Amino acid sequence: MDHTLHTVWQQLTLWWQAAFGPVAGTLGSATAQLDMTSLLALAAALGWASGLRLYLVVFVVGLSGALGLWALPGGLQVLQHPALLVVSGGLLFVEFFADKIPGLDSLWDLLNSVLRVPAGAALAAGVFGADSATMALVAALLGGTLAASSQVAKTTTRAAINTSPEPFSNVVASLAEDGLVLGALWLATNHPLVFAGVLTVVVLLAAWITWVLLSFLRAAWHRLSRLLSGSEKVA
Repeated sequence: MDHTLHTVWQQLTLWWQAAFGPVAGTLGSATAQLDMTSLLALAAALGWASGLRLYLVVFVVGLSGALGLWALPGGLQVLQHPALLVVSGGLLFVEFFADKIPGLDSLWDLLNSVLRVPAGAALAAGVFGADSATMALVAALLGGTLAASSQVAKTTTRAAINTSPEPFSNVVASLAEDGLVLGALWLATNHPLVFAGVLTVVVLLAAWITWVLLSFLRAAWHRLSRLLSGSEKVA
């Protein structure tokens, strides 16, 4: 049994290296020489991405570290633990499908909203670990705030999308979020200053879109309320 598990793990390692070796190798060399700017960029990326796809962040970062493809900071090495990889991988599998089904995606967001913000703060703080308590606190505040902003934008956008009966927009939005998370992690570790600029634009744009969508949802709710009230009077 142990020999079989070892063989499976070796095959998984070879497959992962063949599929993502070039990108992961770049990430590994980047994280091996992180300066303060790069560390802050990584903390911001982990926090912001956690508001969109917490389990994807935990699983991808942890698996890359476990396979030796990404040199994780000390405070994030716990993500490499096999038990955590199994749990995060299982939750990622469930989320991948739940996030693409109209209605269920909003329910999934609601259930996970209590986890994403504190987890984003914890992951951001883990970039600095116990080496700098002050910077870890700064990173936690940064990561938690960014996780909250992306979580609100995601929830609002999905609520607006779910006013349409067709399911394709949910699938497109979900896949776009997957790509944004992976892109943010890559950009933060390879081009931290560019990432900082892009993130600033994305956060401001998300805030504006959230405001517009909230106005749309309030108007839709008022129209529905008036329609229901009219139906009750007729009855």
